[in-house]
Amino acid sequence: MTAAPSRNPFAVLARHREYRIFWTGQTASLVGTWMQSMAQGWLALQLSDSALVVGLVAAMNAMPMLLFSFHAGALVDRGDRLAIVTWAQRIFLLEATALWLLTWSGLITVPLLLVLAAVHGACATVEIPARQSFVYELVGRDDLQPAIALNSSGFNLARVVGPAIGGVVIAKLGLAWCFGINAVSYGFVLFGLHTIAKERVAAAHHTFEFAVQAIARTVRDAVHASNASAIEGLRYLLRPGLVRDLLGVVTVGAIFGGPVIPLMPVFARERLGLGAGGYGTLLSAIGIGGVIGALLLAGPLSQARRGRLLTVAAIAYPTLLFALSLSRVTWVALAVLPFVGMMLIVFNSLANSMLQLLVADEYRGRLMALYGLIIIGLSQSVGALTAGAMARAFGVQWAVGGGAVVVLGYAAVTLRRRPELRRS
Repeated sequence: MTAAPSRNPFAVLARHREYRIFWTGQTASLVGTWMQSMAQGWLALQLSDSALVVGLVAAMNAMPMLLFSFHAGALVDRGDRLAIVTWAQRIFLLEATALWLLTWSGLITVPLLLVLAAVHGACATVEIPARQSFVYELVGRDDLQPAIALNSSGFNLARVVGPAIGGVVIAKLGLAWCFGINAVSYGFVLFGLHTIAKERVAAAHHTFEFAVQAIARTVRDAVHASNASAIEGLRYLLRPGLVRDLLGVVTVGAIFGGPVIPLMPVFARERLGLGAGGYGTLLSAIGIGGVIGALLLAGPLSQARRGRLLTVAAIAYPTLLFALSLSRVTWVALAVLPFVGMMLIVFNSLANSMLQLLVADEYRGRLMALYGLIIIGLSQSVGALTAGAMARAFGVQWAVGGGAVVVLGYAAVTLRRRPELRRS
């Protein structure tokens, strides 16, 4: 008999020990990741004094995902997801270390920053679908939604803590040490992944050599069939139906609403007159709202109608973005941003879980690859680059407000045309 859903947002951690280890390590590591993300945006603005370059750095981070996400999904569907995630985290550690040393030594330039962003993006192209699919392996179908919501809470808790610490680190030690602390933080997630591997019977001999051989076999198999697999998956996911329409709303929201975060250093400096510390406070405000939204989804709202909540979030998020675009003083922005973060996480978490439950198991890796392509690839390449150009030409408020209007219009039309999305 299936246990009744719990209103405790942390109940899924108590039920699944491996997921608890995974979530704890990931959340600790994400604190460093958000410090790096904050510092990287500010560094790009310092090096170039250009909103367009800030958008270009975000675009380079997303370009590999734009080009290779479906092949990455095919790799994930055929491979050892634990091994893939582990090796990806090791590469992230090396990339953060390089960024730390180059910035600390004064050798960092815009071209080097773009190259390192592309390296990070190439690794994330494989790591994101592997990690999101791995959550399903850890908790199963029944606990998938609260696990995804709790992942979002960890992500946003890190978004609160990371920039707050980052602002202090920048003021006391300098930008470079945000990257150095991030490099150290990858040790937490690698320790958790190593613990999970040791506890699995199938991974009893998961030594360095075994992992290399497993990855090599995975790569050979995936390269051999990746094109056919990618096309097959794309046809399945984009055939007429709820999956395609929901992906459409996610796509428009990511391209036109997602770039608000890459543009936040520009918004902080040019619209509100803030420095690096104020920029970190704005990111923390988004994160506070995200934590609240994720915990509500994992607990009190876990039994609510998903379609109804999705509808509210899909309309509220762009409305709040438009209100943000009109703000010219810091306290107004700080009042709006927590609600922006809350609605963003509610929408993305619900869309993620609904999509995973709608597709067949054998397509889950390719779905998550496409989802990552949309949320990160399109948002940070097409979206951030376009928004950065628009911010440079017309002002950052027009980039944020104009995108919000497009998202609101598309979501309203789709939800009106697809009442089954609202009722699901």
